Amino acid sequence: MNDMSQTPDMLIGAMGARARAAAAVMAGASSEKKAQALVAAAQALRAATPRIIAANGLDMERGAANGLTAALLDRLRLDEGRIAGIADAVEQVARLADPVGQLVDESVRPNGLKLQRVRVPLGVIGIIYESRPNVTADAAALGLRSGNAVILRGGSEAVESNRAIHAAMVEGIEQAGLPADAVQLVPSTDRALVGAMLRAVGLIDIIVPRGGKSLVARVQDEARVPVLAHLDGICHTYVHAAADPAMAREVVLNAKMRRTGICGAMETLLIDQAYSQADALVAALLDAGCAVRGDAAVAALDGRVEAVQPADWDTEYLDSIVSARTVASVDEALAHIAAHGSHHTDAIITEDAATAEHFLAACDSAIVMWNASSQFADGGEFGLGAEIGISTGRMHARGPVALEGLTTYKWVVRGTGQTRP
Repeated sequence: MNDMSQTPDMLIGAMGARARAAAAVMAGASSEKKAQALVAAAQALRAATPRIIAANGLDMERGAANGLTAALLDRLRLDEGRIAGIADAVEQVARLADPVGQLVDESVRPNGLKLQRVRVPLGVIGIIYESRPNVTADAAALGLRSGNAVILRGGSEAVESNRAIHAAMVEGIEQAGLPADAVQLVPSTDRALVGAMLRAVGLIDIIVPRGGKSLVARVQDEARVPVLAHLDGICHTYVHAAADPAMAREVVLNAKMRRTGICGAMETLLIDQAYSQADALVAALLDAGCAVRGDAAVAALDGRVEAVQPADWDTEYLDSIVSARTVASVDEALAHIAAHGSHHTDAIITEDAATAEHFLAACDSAIVMWNASSQFADGGEFGLGAEIGISTGRMHARGPVALEGLTTYKWVVRGTGQTRP
């Protein structure tokens, strides 16, 4: 921390108070001014490219010395092309429709009262993230466009990169006449400051964790303020007896193998025992380089199948591994998903519309799909633009959380002198 006399709670308290004041300004800022700030921030990012690359070089040197893997170093690395991409993404957010002030619905009561629900910002959003420095710009842009103030706490691996990116973002925000305190970066990577953010009731309105399972688990366990997050992405694809074999093969392969490390990747394959092409489906996965861990019925289809263990049903592999079992019906598939799923994304492949509609209605996940790959679980693919994350909770926003998910609503009531009897 910059001032060693300040406790974590004092530092976060001071940042939260400044953010609260900035949030009041942001809530009343015009859509044009917010867009102007983001365009200016994108220009500042491009102009600061040499400084950001130099700062990133320090992080890369430290990361290599600390034994970061090649994959993590690649996630951390910034060059001219990646910085240009970050700036472009900020400008794209500026072009998205502003949700603030949008009319959710309206009605007129029999007594003449006119009721409207209107979108308003959440207020102050705390974002705790790891590794990727682009999150600094993405989160700041989404928070700004939706009229919120944000407090950012990045990981220790990207501390210098985050500071350089944050400085450029603030430069653009100030050029547009908006408060610099609308986007604040926690000045230290002291883990105690994370705890202080999680305790900041009344100062931070919602916490969004972006990172690994241990980070999200800690946030969900310790937070006293609401959390918008998902812990696991244990996604299922159920191949019904009436599935088209060619479609089932393509969708299943894409759901598992397109990118195995994302939260929307299929981790469990459920095959109806009446599906006639189960052996070809399992062979296609194995031939594509995916390890299959199956129950006895699946193991009997191909000698390369490994025996599934009870823990496999509850494992997010994020790798070229899938657990697989046969089920007797759509209801048995739904029961398995209810017992082992994470309420993220689950899909059915079938040509039977009635069965599909039953699945879509009964499956209690944030995203449910019919004849589509679970890898589409992404804000950009849903037409929402940039997303701040995926929410598997039941309150507020569910699924990909973009600008609208960073707002709430208030009731606006207009009368002509009505009094309640």
